[in-house]
Amino acid sequence: MMKSDRELDTSGLHCPLPLLRLKKVLNEMSSGQIVHVIATDPASVLDFGVFAEQTGNEILEQQERDGVLHFWIRRK
Repeated sequence: MMKSDRELDTSGLHCPLPLLRLKKVLNEMSSGQIVHVIATDPASVLDFGVFAEQTGNEILEQQERDGVLHFWIRRK
């Protein structure tokens, strides 16, 4: 598992809430810091991917374990 500076658990939340919570946390972080996001909404894969492309933030790693999605995203 990758090291992170913050953890954001969006389990049980549905689109668009996981993305909105991620945006809020990233705005509070410094450039280069990493947030570990936990999500259960399958739409998060597409939402976070498009968000990263559009904003320049980077998805470093993505895993799925027992139906739970884990993302490590570096702030630009």
